[in-house]
Amino acid sequence: MPKRFPFPRLSATARCLLSALLLPLALAGCTTYVNAPDDDLPPSAQQPHELDYRVLEDQTYTPPDWPQALQADVYLPETRDEARRPAVMMVHGGGWEGRTRDDMTPIAERFVKRGYVVVNVSHRFAPEYRFPAQLQDLQVARHWIDDHAKQWRIDPQRIAGFGYSSGAHLVSLLALVAGTDSDLDAPYGGRDTGFAAVISGGTPADLRLWDSGRLLIQLMNGTQAERPTAYAEASPIFHVHSDAPPFFLFHGSWDDLVPPEQPEKFMQALEDDGNHVELLWMNGRGHITTFLFRGSAESAALEFLAREMPDLKMSP
Repeated sequence: MPKRFPFPRLSATARCLLSALLLPLALAGCTTYVNAPDDDLPPSAQQPHELDYRVLEDQTYTPPDWPQALQADVYLPETRDEARRPAVMMVHGGGWEGRTRDDMTPIAERFVKRGYVVVNVSHRFAPEYRFPAQLQDLQVARHWIDDHAKQWRIDPQRIAGFGYSSGAHLVSLLALVAGTDSDLDAPYGGRDTGFAAVISGGTPADLRLWDSGRLLIQLMNGTQAERPTAYAEASPIFHVHSDAPPFFLFHGSWDDLVPPEQPEKFMQALEDDGNHVELLWMNGRGHITTFLFRGSAESAALEFLAREMPDLKMSP
């Protein structure tokens, strides 16, 4: 079991001061990797070629009758062969109420250079659209990716999900309810809306662990006391099962927005059902700084995908 907190609990002011003193160490990638694999990666994964790529911007993925037209940016690696490639669907954070997919653009650029087709998607926001509208958007997007798999040379058996913060909540939930008897899987889901692997950072895994603040109230259309069943069913941890895809979690050890208790409990639930899960602690970082200085997490996530979705053939 991982340590609950790699550093002692301090006041918010003390943490800010100490964070400033430790920032050079944090930027150097001070991390703790739980369940780090012992096996070596193949040379192609360790020292990859960086590929050129092109981007199909502002592609509408929703059907004409959808409540709001939503777009995605599709990143396509330029290769000399016609082999099907692995893909990653990326979902931005923003408390389910804002931000844009531009937040994920630097990550998308790094992954496409490594040979992944990347589909960076938008979704509807609360409070205008309540949950599960956001999950349904992603289910539609996931079907859309499959519909274009041949055109974009995607291997449909090697599609991963990547989200941060509220995006991690949605990606994790999408992966876990796909093909199950959950009401959340109908009518837009299905087994083919799942993922072969999941990268999930700063994950709100159990909505019941918070007091009902503004973001959750507007997402869920009520407090936890008013809608306890809905809060449980909207939590990824509630849907963990023995056939879950492998998960790579990363989280700031000083995260006050999504406390470290969240990934700890999520990891334990996944492991208890016999699933593979890895956890990278970003020591001395909060919720925002974990995302801003995520380079070591991106590197570990790429290695994770090279193991979990193998046979990535890089062009010379």
